[in-house]
Amino acid sequence: MFGIFFKKKITEEKLIEYFVFSTVKMVDDAFPDVADIICSDPEFKYKPVVDVENVDPFLWIVITGNLRFIPRYFNDYQDIRLLDEANRKFARMLDVPIDLFKAEVKKYDQLFSRLNHPSKNTVYAMSKAVFHKYELGQYQDEYFKNMDAPNPVFLKRLNEVMQGFIFEWEQVVEDYKILK
Repeated sequence: MFGIFFKKKITEEKLIEYFVFSTVKMVDDAFPDVADIICSDPEFKYKPVVDVENVDPFLWIVITGNLRFIPRYFNDYQDIRLLDEANRKFARMLDVPIDLFKAEVKKYDQLFSRLNHPSKNTVYAMSKAVFHKYELGQYQDEYFKNMDAPNPVFLKRLNEVMQGFIFEWEQVVEDYKILK
């Protein structure tokens, strides 16, 4: 009950700075492992080829997925301020003009919606986007290859991997009082 009086304080700017930096660092550090997990998955008929240098689609998927979670945990225009600040900081960090950054996020967001319709589960959408962006369908057995859909067993494993790339917004809201 008294937890709300003793929460640590953090500004929106510092929170987003940490979010952006940790997201990009996590993807940079972990993508070779993700590529290895994909390439060694036993559900593929042929061993997939995922170039560890081709991290950009994965980064965009992780960024877009994480941005989708902000409105779930914040409201009263705080979500809009946080999203605007995240867009600016990501664009700056990636050295991309803000309008191009937003356009790319929108493109990936639309991909999520298209691939995962009617579900609204962001983690599943991220996994399906990885499957399509890295053209993994060609490595599956004929049944799933012809459907151009991921094998559900592989998708379940990839969902577990993608869950590890979701920022802990719930924990942040629980532990911190976020100041403007």
